[in-house]
Amino acid sequence: MSEVVTRFAPSPTGLLHPGHAFSALQAWKFVRENKGRFLLRIEDIDFTRSRPEYVEAIYEDLDWLGLSWEKPVRIQSEHTDDFQNTAATLHEMGLTYPCFCTRKEILAEIERSGGAPHGCEGPLYPGICKQLSTDERVSRIESGENHAIRIDLDAALEITGHELIWQDLIAGQQSAQPQQLGDSVLVRKDIGTSYHLAVTTDDAHQEITHIIRGMDLYESTHLHRVLQELLGFPVPDYLHHDLILDDAGKRLAKRNESLTIRSIRESGVSAEEFRKSLGFEF
Repeated sequence: MSEVVTRFAPSPTGLLHPGHAFSALQAWKFVRENKGRFLLRIEDIDFTRSRPEYVEAIYEDLDWLGLSWEKPVRIQSEHTDDFQNTAATLHEMGLTYPCFCTRKEILAEIERSGGAPHGCEGPLYPGICKQLSTDERVSRIESGENHAIRIDLDAALEITGHELIWQDLIAGQQSAQPQQLGDSVLVRKDIGTSYHLAVTTDDAHQEITHIIRGMDLYESTHLHRVLQELLGFPVPDYLHHDLILDDAGKRLAKRNESLTIRSIRESGVSAEEFRKSLGFEF
């Protein structure tokens, strides 16, 4: 078995909460049990919401939890060339197309057509820009019109041509069903990439062997397997764990400032007590 390499990859768009701590501790525990490597990655590609002070808060919270990680930390915003190269490769394969639609236009088209098929993340993109001619695409791009880049999933699946699977350490072997996501955006208009493109590229570059994350990201794996196959990236094993919920049974969110790791440690709770409350002892 190759050396285990896993990562914790938070976004610095707010303070970490117990759900983040649970995920980081899951990865840390897995690494300790398998004598592997634990990496930290800062996923700061959302330039409108990411803040330097939140990056520092991540370091402080994880250090308080008793975790350590390899240096240097990979900062996504410092590696935009990698994401552009990945997007360019898919473009050269004829597997992407520009999308000039606004969200309002997409919703209007769905309503006009009487609805759209629903996937795991809501209504699927109705393909408004998929049928545009090459000349129109080029003309609109050259005129400076804002656009995103979407994957042509039908063309992509013609290339893959076989069932795509991955191993989940909790659920067992899984079969990718990317049709549930449709022609997803790979490059957003505002940030030059997307979560899907960036995380798949980063995991390959960092040679991640095991991806440990919450069930809220399970559905993304369907698309990530397609990208891995198209790009010749290695396929990690996955562990999608349950989410930590609040007292109302809802998923924790960064906007709930009363449930941040910072507020918990400032209340006088020790790191050991907090780890035990999440089910971890070391």
